[in-house]
Amino acid sequence: MSGMLVQNMSFKSGQTLTLTGVPNADSTNFAINIGHSAEDVALHVNPRFDAHGDQRTIVCNSFQGGKWCEESRGASFPFNQNEEFQIKITFTNEEFLVTLRDGSQINFPNRQGAEKYKYIHFEGEGRILGIEIK
Repeated sequence: MSGMLVQNMSFKSGQTLTLTGVPNADSTNFAINIGHSAEDVALHVNPRFDAHGDQRTIVCNSFQGGKWCEESRGASFPFNQNEEFQIKITFTNEEFLVTLRDGSQINFPNRQGAEKYKYIHFEGEGRILGIEIK
């Protein structure tokens, strides 16, 4: 698994994080984690081509107190292996809004209610081409 970690770069309520990347040709899944640390993840977005018993499914969750919370699943899966993707994530004190390339959206609660996060981690079988916060 490859990865990219961004720390101490403020991602504040009302801002949008745009992540552009390409999953590997044989990718089973990748994940984007946003939070305060690896042990305190407010949003975990995990597009799964074929992993953990899921096929072509996006799973969202949060990780707090050493355990995963309740999963939420997206209805759309606009990802293809070896094809560029873009994910936009905007958040408020109440929720994260994940917008995918096909225009579909996933609403996920901001369970921690924080106004800013400084930990952004991409992990999995792919590479990041760009990251932007506006």
